[in-house]
Amino acid sequence: MSLFKEFKSFAMRGNVVDMAVGIIIGASFGKIISSLVSDILMPPIGMLVGGMDFSSLGVTIKEAAADHAAVMIKYGMFINILIDFLIVAFAMFLIIQAMNRLVKKPEVVPAGPTTKECPECLMVIPLNAKRCGHCTTVLL
Repeated sequence: MSLFKEFKSFAMRGNVVDMAVGIIIGASFGKIISSLVSDILMPPIGMLVGGMDFSSLGVTIKEAAADHAAVMIKYGMFINILIDFLIVAFAMFLIIQAMNRLVKKPEVVPAGPTTKECPECLMVIPLNAKRCGHCTTVLL
């Protein structure tokens, strides 16, 4: 098989196409969540906490010199990113929860009977039986 035919069979496999669609939809959904967090949720949260910014917090391990910059552990940036992650995760949780409420759940159809009673001996037999396995009565 030629290289082109092998690539075509790989690329057109159902799960590859489904995965590509999922990635594209996921990227778009990520933009929606980012906008929700930055444009709707963050302004009131920033107002509530008084505009706290942790990005400047850090520990200097080695002071700056003429030939190199200071070496720092910037735990403040980590705190900012962690708070941002928690807000994004909570926003996604709320959106997914709302979407799940909108999706109609399929009705569970109760299974029909699979057995019946023999009219002669009243033993339980399969529904499609033509003869009772207990008393050998011919069933109609």
